[in-house]
Amino acid sequence: MATKATERTPSPTAESRHDGRLADADDRVVAGRAADGDPQAFEVLVRRYSTLMRVYARSILGTDDEADDVVQEAFVIAWQQLDSLEDPGVVKSWLMRIVSRRSIDRLRARHEHQDIADYDPPAEAAAAPAQAAQTRSLAAAVGTALASLPGEQRRCWLLKEVAEYSYREIAADLELPESTVRGLISRARVNMAREMQAWR
Repeated sequence: MATKATERTPSPTAESRHDGRLADADDRVVAGRAADGDPQAFEVLVRRYSTLMRVYARSILGTDDEADDVVQEAFVIAWQQLDSLEDPGVVKSWLMRIVSRRSIDRLRARHEHQDIADYDPPAEAAAAPAQAAQTRSLAAAVGTALASLPGEQRRCWLLKEVAEYSYREIAADLELPESTVRGLISRARVNMAREMQAWR
């Protein structure tokens, strides 16, 4: 009996190897496992995308507290609905859509439109000091460039470039004609390129 119990209980070393394999696996594998109810796989998704989701939510909402709440809500929704995701390989954009919709819902509930002024992509943990400094400089330049854009251009640019929305999805979420969205993103890209010239 003791032998069977031991066989059924993975050793810490085996669990560590399992976690390591999941951490190195691509999104399709990890999301597929999470959709099957594997909490360790879902935790990998949380670690992999929570920072990006928080940055994006904070950019829309303007406050860290609300961004944290929205990200938590998004992951609860994701855990409940993962089995409905037809292509696990697109889990990143799917998660970004959820956090975007939750953020926009909060904006609408407040009956106001706050500026989206700080986009701060995280540096890689193992980045060398010079590379980290360059990343911080780029983040500051992007934040300054975004701050110079009109509000609708900023929202459209973030949804397209950060959340990886299609034009149609942006139009639906922001309740704008698709032609307007295309125009806003086109102008935003021109303005961003102009503002970023000094950094280059």
